[in-house]
Amino acid sequence: MPIYLEIAVNVPQVSGVFHYHLPPELEGQVGAGHLVEVPFGKQRAQGVVLRTIAEPAVAETRPVLALLDPGPVLTRAQIALAHEMAESTLSPLAAWIDLMLPPGLGQQADTLYQLTVTGEQLSVSSEQSRPVRKGGTGAGGQKAAALSETQRRLVGLLQKRGPLRGRQIDQAMPHVDWRAASRPLVRQGLVTCRSVLPPPTVQPKTVRTAQLACPPEAAEAALTDLGRAGSAALARRQAMVHFLMREAGPVDVTWAYAESGGSLSDLYVLAERGLVTLGESEVWRDPLAQIEFVPAEPPPLTRDQQTAWEAIQAGLHAATSGQPSPPFLLHGVTGSGKTEIYLRMVDEVIKISRQAIILVPEIALTPQTVRRFVARFPGRVGLVHSRLSAGERYDTWRRARLGQLAVVVGPRSALFTPFPNLGLVVLDEFHDDSYYQSEPPFYHAREVAVTYARLAGAACVLGSATPDIASYYRAMQGQWGYLSLPSRILAHEQAVRSQIERLRAESHYHPLEGQAETTDLPPVTVVDMRQELKAGNSSIFSRTLQATLGQVLDRGQQAILFLNRRGTATYVFCRDCGHVLKCPHCDLPLTFHTQRSSVPTIHPLDLPAFQPATFELVCHHCGYQRKMPKTCPQCGGGRIRQYGTGTERVEAEVQALYPQARTLRWDYETTRLKGAHDIILSHFSNQRADVLIGTQMLAKGLDLPLVTLVGAVLADVGLNMPDYRAAERTFSVLTQVAGRAGRSPLGGQVILQTFQPEHYAIQSAAHHDYQAFYQQELAHRRKLGYPPFGRVVRLEYRHADPVQAEAAALSLAAQIQGWISTEGRRATEIVGPVPCFFARLGGLYRWQIVLRGPDPASLLRSRLSGNDRPLHDWRVEVDPVSLL
Repeated sequence: MPIYLEIAVNVPQVSGVFHYHLPPELEGQVGAGHLVEVPFGKQRAQGVVLRTIAEPAVAETRPVLALLDPGPVLTRAQIALAHEMAESTLSPLAAWIDLMLPPGLGQQADTLYQLTVTGEQLSVSSEQSRPVRKGGTGAGGQKAAALSETQRRLVGLLQKRGPLRGRQIDQAMPHVDWRAASRPLVRQGLVTCRSVLPPPTVQPKTVRTAQLACPPEAAEAALTDLGRAGSAALARRQAMVHFLMREAGPVDVTWAYAESGGSLSDLYVLAERGLVTLGESEVWRDPLAQIEFVPAEPPPLTRDQQTAWEAIQAGLHAATSGQPSPPFLLHGVTGSGKTEIYLRMVDEVIKISRQAIILVPEIALTPQTVRRFVARFPGRVGLVHSRLSAGERYDTWRRARLGQLAVVVGPRSALFTPFPNLGLVVLDEFHDDSYYQSEPPFYHAREVAVTYARLAGAACVLGSATPDIASYYRAMQGQWGYLSLPSRILAHEQAVRSQIERLRAESHYHPLEGQAETTDLPPVTVVDMRQELKAGNSSIFSRTLQATLGQVLDRGQQAILFLNRRGTATYVFCRDCGHVLKCPHCDLPLTFHTQRSSVPTIHPLDLPAFQPATFELVCHHCGYQRKMPKTCPQCGGGRIRQYGTGTERVEAEVQALYPQARTLRWDYETTRLKGAHDIILSHFSNQRADVLIGTQMLAKGLDLPLVTLVGAVLADVGLNMPDYRAAERTFSVLTQVAGRAGRSPLGGQVILQTFQPEHYAIQSAAHHDYQAFYQQELAHRRKLGYPPFGRVVRLEYRHADPVQAEAAALSLAAQIQGWISTEGRRATEIVGPVPCFFARLGGLYRWQIVLRGPDPASLLRSRLSGNDRPLHDWRVEVDPVSLL
């Protein structure tokens, strides 16, 4: 009897599963979770085996062609997770499976395009814009039709670079419908296309090794016969033999080279004499191999920490023994000791031979977090994030699959680590929007983590000082466990004494309990910038912030200036006609940068720096650049100026006011290079700068004990955006960034500059009052029917033609209204269609429809599959974090 398999194929936009049979030569090797190659239509595709089935759904099945990896690439819990998330997010199953494979291993079928003639045989007439073979006719003797501009670009690209896959052409010709243009070329026989399946681009890394091949006595006897007496070759080879005699097994040949000054040719001579055996050995690419750390012992817990720990410990043992255990919301103010709870949990998980995943919202936070875990669990921690090489991620994935790691730390992509016995999933700062994937398949890591933990029999802990409203509501309704850490624990007695001695300062701490000491959250001053303008102060810094910053610098302390914008100015504006310079692809205002470039150089402090720029105006969405015009391109007027405030301008203002101040910027431009986050943080922590100026990255969990001042230059940025979570984002980021101040015996303070000081988000953040904000925001959500009192689905259509985009949106809205009426879903509301807030991005016009109700996703689920798929060109997001 043949063995039948259900397989999810890795083909874009294919949401179903397919049945294949296993050929006899692969029987006993392939099971659930294995990566295989299968025929799919006229092409070959990768697929992941989901399960074995008794009977296929089709009369005739096709065979599995090959096994691509000897071990399963997905665990059974991951397969179940992919099924559940595909269903709940309205996404193709194959897209979820692709998320779980490391970069380079999972490959999609592509089309290879190739010219059928050489550049000498094919020329493009500039006058007639037609391809001309020798003889003047196209394939079949027919005269070739005139080439369009896109076709000429495609032909030129293939002439220059040779055969290219479709995705390579996409990168070379973005925002161009070159596929439609290629079809006439294929029909004429000028271009051929065929399906290809690229092989995996990642492989295990091996190194050449050498080992002594005979007893040491025999090697010693042969030393004089390895070269001419007195020659350098003889000395090198003798040194190599002596080195290998001291080693117990195979060693990397580079060690032998370093010890002897020899080379591979010397090893070949030794191998010919029978003295050395050459071989290969696999090595792991470990991004943590060179990390420096100091082993750390766990400090005693406070009463609040102990209470939280005991509840989580009970939940952990319940989950790992197969009993239902809800996720825990760990609500702790900044500096309350949440990370110590995570460390205790990991230690407990390791004791029962399970593994843990620790998620952080940003790559910027991983170095700091990883060091704490490596110090507690040396040799058992892995790191995953997108800035590692494909080889490093692949080897970490393989080590986790083999159970050689106990814990993996990273941003949301680390959630898909294939641990065989997962026992714990932690999301630190889980309120952060970076946990949401804004490209298909759309998902929030919070929801995936809760589901994954349940399926794997693991505990799930979500920690934050500012939980999102919907999650906090779940906890208050008893759906999740709720644990509170209300006190700031900034140090223990011994650490406090050493800090006081080093800083020569009087401590602002006071005893909490046991060895722990605490301090209050920093006082916050709200400055009304409207009053500053009335008083004649047109600076971006209020008088209060200027004076306080000067005092901090005079005392030799540090400050953070926060602004959630990059660049020097947020838009360029003509005062004569009102014209705003916008990106031609996105219709977004261009941002002015002063003498910056995307070309990285080396800073004297090893920091990423930038050379003088050719382009000064930049689109922060698509990367379009141009020079700053001298006159308005619309009216020709000369009064074209930059307006608004960005991080570069803040830095320039600080340097102008305080020439002696050493400044660092921490934003997208300064953190592009690998390791830049860690370098900047290291320099600032070691007092090689006085003022750190940055964007939202600064609000995320950084522990900087010498910072005594945090200033929010524009606290209300984003507060009035047309999105139901605008106030929540503002409150959260201000509360988080305020928590960076006063984390040492020096104390600290926070200054919020705003044009809306009366807004409840500003006032609640100023008083560190989460409950006040929660109650007001909850009432606002209840009135409008937004989460947690309803669910939201956002549908977005993109097209290069604005008329087509609008027509498609109007048509689908009418269809949806019909579905609502037919199915009697009176509780489901339709908002739109309307242009998106950012109406044009990347050259595409955007329209959206928002559905709001108890379960709007169920209205669409059946319309996403089958032959009639009205939503196949739409981006569908369930419970998105933004409606912009």
